[in-house]
Amino acid sequence: MHVINMKSNVRDYAVSFPDSADFIRGLAARPDTIVVVDSNAWHLHKDGCLKDLSASTVIFPVSEERKNLKSVEELYDRFMESAAKKNMTLISIGGGILQDITGFAATTLYRGINWIFLPTTLLAQADSCIGSKTSLNYKRFKNLVGTFYPPSEVYIYAPFLATLREVDFFSGLGEVIKLHIMGGGKTTKELVELLPRILKREPDALMTCVKNSLMIKRNYMEGDEFDLGRRNLLNFGHCFGHALETVSEYAIPHGQAVVIGMVFANIAAEARGWLSSEQTGFLSRELLLKTIVEKGNFSDYNYAKILEAMQKDKKRTGRGLAVVMMRDDFSFDKVVDFGESELKTALDGLKRILAIA
Repeated sequence: MHVINMKSNVRDYAVSFPDSADFIRGLAARPDTIVVVDSNAWHLHKDGCLKDLSASTVIFPVSEERKNLKSVEELYDRFMESAAKKNMTLISIGGGILQDITGFAATTLYRGINWIFLPTTLLAQADSCIGSKTSLNYKRFKNLVGTFYPPSEVYIYAPFLATLREVDFFSGLGEVIKLHIMGGGKTTKELVELLPRILKREPDALMTCVKNSLMIKRNYMEGDEFDLGRRNLLNFGHCFGHALETVSEYAIPHGQAVVIGMVFANIAAEARGWLSSEQTGFLSRELLLKTIVEKGNFSDYNYAKILEAMQKDKKRTGRGLAVVMMRDDFSFDKVVDFGESELKTALDGLKRILAIA
């Protein structure tokens, strides 16, 4: 079984890639264990790889609107009904939203309980399952509340990806693309070559891109687990993407917003002279525009609303807007003086590109 080892200031942990579903039965049989399953994953796999879970399994409906403190309180109540103690183990099976809700519950209940995560979406498998972050939305603002608390174990099971809805699959692919671009020219070229097989959901191709994504992300996290320095660069595509999610009221899924955010960031970088038109065109043509299946309504790209949302970005530290941009050599910098006129120009360029994509 392939294993990627992760270092953490909280606790070290391993990401394992089991070949069969037998491990799920073993995990669920551990003493003092509560299993919480994303209702979507349960519907798809209750007669398959999840069939051996007990009747006490908590089936939890998830949505972006439920990624909040109220949902965490619901879990507290369910755990208390099961006479949860400090020595309990929480096993969560689902995508990134369930990861955030259950991870926040795990880090705050008894000041921290044992937590095992089985990601079932491409976004969670290739990105969010490592990194230690839990994030909740507060009112209209995305990921405003959160903690750093890694799972004690992560298990990535490839067959979960076969049942993803197209929009969820492409949402995860957005983060895969971001990480491969951030890995440099070599990993970007490898992803371009692998993309036709990924789009067919060939298991070997998917697991290759998942493992590569996690290794690239691990490289950016080393020495900066708490996101105070280089790890900030992983917000490439997110500065505008989070704003787009907010103003669209989450009609545009996270990974799709990130892809659009990368197109936006590259337009802005080209305007600053950081990126050549050839590089911008290559990335858009070969990767980014090929994987946008949900652009939302162009009325969502309202300058005033986007500006307001970007001004409330939690990573903004100065008077200007924050945007992570890349250069032709695949190096990245976080710009903290991005101006309102630059925003308008880049937004106009983005609308033109998306209109013909």
